[in-house]
Amino acid sequence: MTLITAFAAPGHFYRGNIHTHSTRSDGVRSPEEVCRAYREGGYDFLCLSDHFVPHFDFPIVDTTPYRTETFTTIFGAEIHAPANSHGEIWHLLACGLPLDFPPLGENEDAVSLARRAVEAGAFLGIAHPQWSGLSIEDGRSMANIAHSVEIWNTGCARECDRGDGTALLDALLSEGYRLSGYAADDAHFKIKDWMGGWMMVKAEANTPEVLLAAMKRGDYYSSRGPALHSVAVEGDEVVVECSAVRGISVVGRGSRAEYLEQSEAGPLTQGRLSLKRFAGDWCRVVVMDEHDRQAWTNPIWLD
Repeated sequence: MTLITAFAAPGHFYRGNIHTHSTRSDGVRSPEEVCRAYREGGYDFLCLSDHFVPHFDFPIVDTTPYRTETFTTIFGAEIHAPANSHGEIWHLLACGLPLDFPPLGENEDAVSLARRAVEAGAFLGIAHPQWSGLSIEDGRSMANIAHSVEIWNTGCARECDRGDGTALLDALLSEGYRLSGYAADDAHFKIKDWMGGWMMVKAEANTPEVLLAAMKRGDYYSSRGPALHSVAVEGDEVVVECSAVRGISVVGRGSRAEYLEQSEAGPLTQGRLSLKRFAGDWCRVVVMDEHDRQAWTNPIWLD
């Protein structure tokens, strides 16, 4: 039996949100209030990712004063540059930027900005692809630079039912791009858009550097509620242990999927599903609870 990376890695799972806004851009709570809300909500870490645009004076907020012995912060920003396939600005989540990261250069495009952010140490995510209406061509332009695709965005889900980014991730995976998928809030605190989707990062310490390294390796899973305790490949099956859920799925290229439904005896806390349809390719495990909240593994490559 081979545990997939997030469950085989040493350390502990730390809960965090890496897409959040404050009064330093278009949020309505101060950086201190935002950090307090997540800390008191049981989170282990937070990245304040205010909009890195001239209108807000290119903010990268120093959240060091809001750290405690059990709660850390990562510096970052939502960075923007022209232009996606709709002629609109790109939204890219850069978690792990230095405080002195240079502003957007004159005539700089999104690809150049994305590369600079990664070279500066950031975990780079393609933010809310469904909300932005990103095309596969948009995805391809970032797929060799970004680490991940934002597969859940709480704010976009609540405001316009465009919170799910799995379609773009899956399309890129099927073209061979090896990206992970993360869940986040994009909280502005104007509506109830916080603590609706998060990452569970497996790391040996709750510090920015160690968390970022784990995120870049893909040593995490994402959730809207359920917990994943173990996911392992055993022969041509995947073995899943989790909190109580109504169903466990494996999804892959095109319409390939396997599903295990709870029985009359009650919810599932474990299950075995065949991987034969995914041999030589990729798949993802998804569990769903009785409220249709999901938890997602990162892609599993079976080649």
